Amino acid sequence: MENNKKIIDCTIRDGGLVNNWDFSVEFVQDLYNSLSDAGVEYMEIGYKNSAKLLNATEPNHWRFLDDQFLKKIIPEKKYTKLSALVDIGRVDPNDILPREESLLDMIRVACYIREVDKGLELIQMFHELGYETSLNIMALSSVPEHQLIEAFDMVNSSPVDVVYIVDSFGSLDPDNIEHQVKKFQSLLPNKQLGIHTHNNMQLAFANTLTAIRNGVTFMDSSVYGMGRAAGNCHTELLVSYVQKTSYELKPVLGFIEKHMLEMRENWEWGYIIPYMISGVLNEHPRVAMAYRNSPERDQFVNFYDKVTTPEASISPNLK
Repeated sequence: MENNKKIIDCTIRDGGLVNNWDFSVEFVQDLYNSLSDAGVEYMEIGYKNSAKLLNATEPNHWRFLDDQFLKKIIPEKKYTKLSALVDIGRVDPNDILPREESLLDMIRVACYIREVDKGLELIQMFHELGYETSLNIMALSSVPEHQLIEAFDMVNSSPVDVVYIVDSFGSLDPDNIEHQVKKFQSLLPNKQLGIHTHNNMQLAFANTLTAIRNGVTFMDSSVYGMGRAAGNCHTELLVSYVQKTSYELKPVLGFIEKHMLEMRENWEWGYIIPYMISGVLNEHPRVAMAYRNSPERDQFVNFYDKVTTPEASISPNLK
């Protein structure tokens, strides 16, 4: 039943990894209004990490969300709820207000499998403060089965609302996704599941559809696919495809027309050969991202040789 499906638009949070969160206030306000008019359930408006813990000296509103700033940006909440993401070791618990004092509705915790215990400590705190919560376990494609089973014993006894299947490297295909979803369902029978995909191999949309057809409730996406490296599943595709009466495509198209075409001229994301290669190899795209910033950016054979030949040395700035 598709009426229980929910989209979390990650344009600001994941897209910020493309442009260092250089979004204008107008951009973010227009996005929020467009998503609300489109019937999208959640907008991830950035990271709730601590500038102090990361030794960041320059202000960055969307990377280090401040509740007072948010209230100025969005003076009136509409249909769309707001979420934020935190990373293990990068969030200061003192920065988190009780939910009734914040514009945020959901806080999501990103962690690797070895940090699930720390992630669940944060989940417990956010839950007690009144927030909806999710646990996003990254780099699933390289997690050994026994580690997953051990971690899920802890997850089952936690109050977390949603557990995410995250294809961090864009290396999974629909068969892999179906296998992961069924495994998660068997190990976490009482938890809602979410899906977060990357488009390295042009499979983000197909993988998301496979997940929702197999019972996943929450779907991550971004407008025009804007997200780290190859980007994410496109919000406009989900809004137009998922059979839900509350979804309306035109507001998202209007936002793309007004903002995203220019954004795409200034910043690069999406299906590009080095990102495809990193997906095929089940590798983090950081090397491909560095290569795209080098003078050899379009020498695809050279890049392939660098990442597949053991004796080939990758220059330090590509590590």
